[in-house]
Amino acid sequence: MDSAGKTLAVFTDKARTVRLTGPSRTLAEETHTAATVTTDAWIRLAPRPWKKGEEGQTWVRPWLEEALADRSPDALAIAMEYVEGGKRDASFGPLSNTDPDGRAERSDFYDYLGIDWEFPDGKNERPDPDHIRSLDCSGFLRMVYGYRMGYPLRGTNTPGTGLPRRAYAIAKFGPGAELMPNRGTQAREYERLNAGDLVFFNGGPVLNDHIEHMGMYLGVDSDGRHRFISSRTKADGPTLGDTGGDSLLDGSGHYGVRFRTARRI
Repeated sequence: MDSAGKTLAVFTDKARTVRLTGPSRTLAEETHTAATVTTDAWIRLAPRPWKKGEEGQTWVRPWLEEALADRSPDALAIAMEYVEGGKRDASFGPLSNTDPDGRAERSDFYDYLGIDWEFPDGKNERPDPDHIRSLDCSGFLRMVYGYRMGYPLRGTNTPGTGLPRRAYAIAKFGPGAELMPNRGTQAREYERLNAGDLVFFNGGPVLNDHIEHMGMYLGVDSDGRHRFISSRTKADGPTLGDTGGDSLLDGSGHYGVRFRTARRI
């Protein structure tokens, strides 16, 4: 806190993401929703996960002072670059006659970029030419936190250092702190969330604990609702809007009733 008692930063045990207080800004995507999110949250990555006693380490104060002054794109700003009309506008994936939602999955950050990638866990990948400039739901968050911000990434869906490839694996044994258990029913512990947290959803049509979709929590929107951003088929890419289902964690909408758990990485 500062001398006036204002919270400047929130660190979380096991997590590297830090919620910093900075200039207020408004996140909007008029093409897909009239709702906006106005927030003073800036989400940065600390150099290592927080733990008890870390506040006494020599890296903390210099890093915090620099991070509080930093106005380069943070996790929220980076995510917004990929929405429709953003400077890095991404598709979800190519049209597909076999995918039930009409567009193919399996679009990771290296597909969007069109580059080969060697992962530390031994998996080597080459981009699919049909998936250039495309990001599926987990590929989108791996682009934001991994490729753009430097969070370690895995090429597989196995436990270990870094973010696994698929949403279900990140939810089940990904790094960081699980914020609420997956009970197979709608999660409602919204007060535990910070902007930048990863949120996970059951895909249905059977409502259970199976995770098939993920996004990033943005905060409370102009209607007082808990809004997130994710890449999905109906909007053909990342969106905080309501095309193909409201981007809301609360309520009885498509994603609200399927919201299962959240993780702070």
